[in-house]
Amino acid sequence: MDGVLIVNKPGGMTSHDVVARVRRFGEKSVGHLGTLDPMATGVLPLVLGRFTRLAQFYNESDKRYEGVIQFGWATNTYDAEGEPSCAPQMVRLGLEEVRAAAKEFTGPIDQYPPPFSAKKIAGIPAHRLARKGQPVNLQPKRVEIKELEITSFDGQRAHFKAWLSSGTYLRSLAHDMGKKLGPSAHLAELTRTAVREFTLDEACTLDDIEKARVPEGITELCIHPRLVLPEFPAVVASPESAARIRHGAAVNLPEFSNAAVVRVFAGQRELLAIAKRVAGTLFQPKVVL
Repeated sequence: MDGVLIVNKPGGMTSHDVVARVRRFGEKSVGHLGTLDPMATGVLPLVLGRFTRLAQFYNESDKRYEGVIQFGWATNTYDAEGEPSCAPQMVRLGLEEVRAAAKEFTGPIDQYPPPFSAKKIAGIPAHRLARKGQPVNLQPKRVEIKELEITSFDGQRAHFKAWLSSGTYLRSLAHDMGKKLGPSAHLAELTRTAVREFTLDEACTLDDIEKARVPEGITELCIHPRLVLPEFPAVVASPESAARIRHGAAVNLPEFSNAAVVRVFAGQRELLAIAKRVAGTLFQPKVVL
């Protein structure tokens, strides 16, 4: 199985649980393009077989979400799965106040990761220290919240849409907004709607995968290879060039003299390689599939 399989992850499962489920059908080389917390649902792109070599191009992928921030109390994990870390508080906020606060968090910000996270302290994941009640001293990270829209507010629960840079924690955002506005808050619901070019509309469910079962059926659930890495121009290699590329040799691609990186196909579906221009019209395969 070679391809990108976009899964609509259900709540209550880790990203690794989903990877393990797919591996049961015979393809051991399976990875994901960005962890989702167990509570969260939505887009979890999996790379299968030789397409795992493309994961390097998604290390800094922007992501889009929809979710709910619950005001009135905070939790130790900053989300609905944690234990309350303060007494319930009265919420006296209006929609415009919440929207004004959201604007202050939009743009580049320094954000502290949640104590219950995979961030490491001296090589130890922070969540392990937090579960033992040990101090968790994490450093802030520069992230960018490109868009944060509060779509509705019922007096306690704020529904939002967000577009974030890689590495941004919406749990921390909810927690920090709660501190800023007075009544504490936590992330109550979260759905990832997109990871760069991969969207929820293209996602299949775990039931779909279970029904497909055989490698051929699962491969049919993968998105068309032409939809992968669309920011790079695509070229169909001649049989002679394709043979050279399969062996990692450089080839001339005169029609792409202005491109830095291209996707090289054999026919319409077979993605052969990602090639980088080294001089003039000469391209060297960077990743051979």
